[in-house]
Amino acid sequence: MDVVSDAIAAARIGRPDAHRVRASGAWCSRLPAYDGVGFHVVLEGGCWLLPDDGSAPFTLAAGDAVLLPRGAGHVLADSPADARTVARAVPFERWRQPETEGEQQGAATELLCGKYRFDGRHAHPLLAELPEVVHLPRREGRHPELGAAIGLLGRETGAARPGADVAVPGLLDLLLVYMVRAWTTDGPPASAAARWPAALGDPVVAEALRLLHSAPEARWSNDRLAARTGVSRATLARRFTALVGRAPMAYLTWWRMTRAATLLRDTTDPLETVARRVGYGSPYALSHAFTRTFGTTPGRYRARYGSGLRAVTPLV
Repeated sequence: MDVVSDAIAAARIGRPDAHRVRASGAWCSRLPAYDGVGFHVVLEGGCWLLPDDGSAPFTLAAGDAVLLPRGAGHVLADSPADARTVARAVPFERWRQPETEGEQQGAATELLCGKYRFDGRHAHPLLAELPEVVHLPRREGRHPELGAAIGLLGRETGAARPGADVAVPGLLDLLLVYMVRAWTTDGPPASAAARWPAALGDPVVAEALRLLHSAPEARWSNDRLAARTGVSRATLARRFTALVGRAPMAYLTWWRMTRAATLLRDTTDPLETVARRVGYGSPYALSHAFTRTFGTTPGRYRARYGSGLRAVTPLV
């Protein structure tokens, strides 16, 4: 597994939800804050996104994608609406219904709007450091896979084609991966939120992360990890801590606990199996570390949050 896939899979719950909407004329719709990750893709036309926090609005054109990593409340509108218009914004759940589209005139805007349900307790720091609104404008020659996913989604959604129930969730999973990947590639170096793009771009730190994520159950030490990445222990510790925000072994412990929580939530594996899969020699050792991290025992955690089966749609 790689860091981006693991970061998404650790917190994802269930299948994404998406709706295709079309509007013309003057319109303004409110989407309240919610637990999860929201997104919008402009399939045709254009619109404005106005964040509830008062930050600068975003102009969206055909082919643009927007990710809201923490489900921030916002308004979508045909123009940079004033405060009075925003106050009268139609709730999205009512606005998106076909009967509200009316017989409006003017240029049409078509959007794909939706959300991914996320468990914020296990948010990877990569996702936690994303800006409140990630705007990914369409640029010729940049991120062709993101453009391809948008194009395929535009053709699949609302078309009632055979196999759409499988194709659309899979494409939405790809869309999320490609949006996060695009941000890690394009994150501005001067931004405080650009630490993780820098970490994934550093060959030593990226390799260390890959090793820890691919085999969290291994008996890692600072010396062994440094040897595998081809640098000294001091160099690895300095670069890893600066870019990731935790020392290598502290990050490994955090990741093992996150993986254990995911396994407890989404599988029926016995505690002994979970312990072995995340690098602990016994259920007792895992239980001690888990309780110290989450403030509850693995058994109580599973009783409260466990689904008894794998609820996360596998990433393509």
